[in-house]
Amino acid sequence: MPKIFITNESAHPQTFEVHGWNKNRNITVPPHSTSTISAPDQSSGAIIALHDGQEGEQAEITFNGFGGNDFIDISNIVGAGGNLTIQQQGEPTTRKGDPLFMQHLRAAWSKAPQHVKNELKGSVFTDKNGKVVRIGPIKDHPKLEEFIRSFADGKTYIGAGAWNGSPGNPLDNAQSSAAHGTKNAIITYSDEDATPGRQGGNTAHKTSHGNQAHMADHILGQQRSAQHGPADDLSAPKPHKPAEQHGPGIDLRNKSGKACTYFFYDNYWNGNGTAGANFDHPLKSVHLAAHASQFVPLPATFKGRVQRGTLIPATWAEFQLDASNDHAAHGDISLQQGCDGAATIGSTDGSHRIGGFENDILSHAPEKAMVQRKDGMRVLASTMGNWMAGPNEAAAQWEFKTVGQKKAYIKGGSGTDDVASKNQRLAVTFF
Repeated sequence: MPKIFITNESAHPQTFEVHGWNKNRNITVPPHSTSTISAPDQSSGAIIALHDGQEGEQAEITFNGFGGNDFIDISNIVGAGGNLTIQQQGEPTTRKGDPLFMQHLRAAWSKAPQHVKNELKGSVFTDKNGKVVRIGPIKDHPKLEEFIRSFADGKTYIGAGAWNGSPGNPLDNAQSSAAHGTKNAIITYSDEDATPGRQGGNTAHKTSHGNQAHMADHILGQQRSAQHGPADDLSAPKPHKPAEQHGPGIDLRNKSGKACTYFFYDNYWNGNGTAGANFDHPLKSVHLAAHASQFVPLPATFKGRVQRGTLIPATWAEFQLDASNDHAAHGDISLQQGCDGAATIGSTDGSHRIGGFENDILSHAPEKAMVQRKDGMRVLASTMGNWMAGPNEAAAQWEFKTVGQKKAYIKGGSGTDDVASKNQRLAVTFF
């Protein structure tokens, strides 16, 4: 089982959100210390530094992915407030991230003309002395992305990578290059130089295991589709094998007239009403013949979705299996990232709750509401937009008319029935 060593070279405790491991609980690393997290083989997740409660630089990891290699990178898409690097243990050539990101940021800010600073108001945050202390999400501000690229291009993930026909930025795409096989991961945080080992940190000793509770409660609702897409559908999982039908999971049914493979995506992170949707590292896949069904066991910590295939736009069945308030499963159907057909989600504890819809809303949809997906299928476009295109109002209005917000999320994070099942098991049917 690989390990993640997180070294804090700063003089203050540093808190990180942990997504995918450590039961999705935050971890606080004491000054000049290292904390260790165990990670199952072929798992994916993110370690995100927090600054005044705001998400900043993050290390993203997939262990033993495509071709048996690890995939690691540092991303500043959701912000920055410190310096972070990552590499495989004993493999300095695999290092990703700018060890002096904040110093380079402050130098660029001091030289920036006033009109640039005016454009970046609300995105670049300074202390009372004018020193830059953090930046907000790059994904939300094209001008901020342009500014960050002026000094950090090719050193960290800044914008969206190649995906679904979009070439992305080549220097961002290069951040997705494979490492050397699979090894432990070394993450180093610093307010000064985040080069591993530079200030005496020892990833083999002086460890402390953090256990601060993670603040995520309910992941259903608005999805923050800000994570960069994959360069080449890396680490697609192997088809799922049948397992004993007990414990948390999904009763999955294919009611369409053709065979289909369904992919389960665990979120990168979860917040209060928001989620970091995972677009590039599915947890598992299940292939079903037409009119076939199968129970899919999942970890109780799963918070994410299942969809047809790996492409978007697509209909999402969103769910979590062990909510913090009642330890029940909760789910819904979402059309915010598009619709490629009908789907329902229902309880299995005898409460007879169901959400979603069974009717065909594609065949007679207005042309303005449709887009052609990469696989050639005509589907309803995203109602909230993403890195490929903005919100499609025609699709939203058609879905309000034919489905309604009560049955499926179309716009916003409220007004849709929550489907709960006390036994941590839901039934998802695709039509």
